[in-house]
Amino acid sequence: MAFARSGAQGAQVLLASNRGPVSYTREEGTGRLTARRGGGGLVSGLSAIGPETDAVWVCAALGEGDREAARAAAEAGGGGHLDRADTGGQRVRMLDIAPDVFTAAYNGIANSVLWFVHHLLYQTPLEPVFDARFRAEWAAYESYNAAFADALAQEATERAAVLVQDYHLALVPGLLRERRPDLRIGHFSHTPWAPPDYYRLLPDDVAERVLRGILGGDRAAFLTDRWAAAFAECCADVLGAEIVRYGGELAIAHEGRTTRLGVHGLGADADFLRERSRRPDVTERLAALREQIGPGRRTIVRVDRTELSKNIVRGLLAYRRLLEIRPEWRGRVVHIAFAYPSRQDLAVYRAYTAEVRRVAEEINDAFGTPDWRPVALHVKDDFARSLAAYRLADVALVNPIRDGMNLVAKEIPVVSEKGCALVLSREAGAFAELGDEAIAVNPYDVEATAHALHEALTMSAEERADRGRRMADAATALPPQAWFLAQLRALGG
Repeated sequence: MAFARSGAQGAQVLLASNRGPVSYTREEGTGRLTARRGGGGLVSGLSAIGPETDAVWVCAALGEGDREAARAAAEAGGGGHLDRADTGGQRVRMLDIAPDVFTAAYNGIANSVLWFVHHLLYQTPLEPVFDARFRAEWAAYESYNAAFADALAQEATERAAVLVQDYHLALVPGLLRERRPDLRIGHFSHTPWAPPDYYRLLPDDVAERVLRGILGGDRAAFLTDRWAAAFAECCADVLGAEIVRYGGELAIAHEGRTTRLGVHGLGADADFLRERSRRPDVTERLAALREQIGPGRRTIVRVDRTELSKNIVRGLLAYRRLLEIRPEWRGRVVHIAFAYPSRQDLAVYRAYTAEVRRVAEEINDAFGTPDWRPVALHVKDDFARSLAAYRLADVALVNPIRDGMNLVAKEIPVVSEKGCALVLSREAGAFAELGDEAIAVNPYDVEATAHALHEALTMSAEERADRGRRMADAATALPPQAWFLAQLRALGG
């Protein structure tokens, strides 16, 4: 399956993302700098292309340990690449971007502006406010993207294929095109894309700059047809670009260039999930969860980070409403809610995490009995425990306000031991593939979500298992390696 065997013999591959495959920390006591390798679709995908592509991963240093490692690599020569013993054999160049520039670009623009726009999260009577502070942060975002473009231009051999990832690096394709017009450049958006009316909340020049940045690539790819279409509509509305067909794909023609649009619905890695979910640490946590739940009780499971788009609070309110309108479930069901803290350096996320805790405690105080706690809330990140919850789930609740895909919706049907009913927001990207087998909900409608939970809990075991099998098949249609390679092949076409 290597890229070099897919029609681009010998082509170099470069990957650019904010977060890389490894992070560094100083050990307490010894003071030694140690590396920790991460996982995920990009790591899996890049490992699939084969050594003949001479792949390079360009990423940012996220903390002081990363910056020390990046500086040490630069001083050691060899192109500034990290020690391959730390990176699992991959060539990784980690950029030591000034902390104030990184913070302004990452927190100020990427996570507090672009993320909010694409997930439709603004409370518009009060926000956004694009003032002098925003302009300073935007300048930092431009500098941050330029640093990536410079590094990629230096690393790339002639006609190399470059895959740029996500909203953090929206300007990179255009900047890299200016520096290296010979390269084949693709951009992939892991988020939704806002419709034109909402996208126009951005200042006019910024809205244009982001679109032009992505259009600097040969191809822009998305998780669903819906997000690709929204991007195309924004290009037409904001830039006056023309939406055309090119080689069977939707494309954007603008200022003498044509950028093809693609859709690659990232799927779950079935082999990894099934193997990992049967390891002893997962079985141990499964036993602990069953003891916490109590014998004979049904389970409603959700696994999320406390990102504002995940809609955890409304999910809890819907569960509370279920207990109010269907008292027969009191004492007979437990909502296992994993809400792992995210972006706690931003005040709005800290406040949201606190609200999740408050509502969960309120439900337990209102309905709990000496031998039954309605909500089992866990906030410490534990992947093995998440997999244990997947295994025992009767119902999965995935109700984001808006989500590019939501892999949890795809992972639970793969791991569930007896098949689970899925209550799924129609605003999740996964709905495009799983909607026919799931119970659809409007994520804002707490009352309807409560009724959907009841429907899911009362679904027969046979129907639940049948739906679960069909969802698992759909969820694993494009696992991470195939997802990554499909983008490379399309870019080389």
